[in-house]
Amino acid sequence: MEQQMIALFRTYEPFAFLISIATNVIISILGVVPSVFLTAANLAVFGFWKGTFVSFVGEAVGAIVSFVLYRKGFRKLSETKWFSYPKVKRLLAAEGVEAFSLILSLRLLPFVPSGFVTFVAAIGHTSLLIFIIASSIGKLPALLLEAYSVYQVMNWTWQGKVISTVFAVFLFLFTWKKVVQNKT
Repeated sequence: MEQQMIALFRTYEPFAFLISIATNVIISILGVVPSVFLTAANLAVFGFWKGTFVSFVGEAVGAIVSFVLYRKGFRKLSETKWFSYPKVKRLLAAEGVEAFSLILSLRLLPFVPSGFVTFVAAIGHTSLLIFIIASSIGKLPALLLEAYSVYQVMNWTWQGKVISTVFAVFLFLFTWKKVVQNKT
């Protein structure tokens, strides 16, 4: 997918920035598609800093558009039993500083899906302004880490080799643990 995005960006070079942002909006609305391939394409075409900036703008705009769409389409879901977990209920009810803190902290955690945070904040009581600020600030460190990692792997530096090795070991252990659990 990364190579197709790179080809698309190079074919429509004057519009590459807008194509990248539009693609990020679609990824954000879908909520479950990882954006790492788009970050890699942005870095390959625009360079590290400009590519990271394009990815940040795309993710921020995507989160805002998703928030607005989710709020319009799914607000009534907040009353269902699916959202009865204490942490989810807390985010649903959060407003002001508490909403800001929760969204910011959840965006900083790399294992919390971005789409889930956007969805729960959108169907809850969080204002759009609080969401925009907290989400954007929280996305910045995670995106810098993602961009750095992707860049190092793409250029196959020693840091990229370490990142790839750690990732491979993690996948191996995760898969092994699942296989062992299924046997018992």
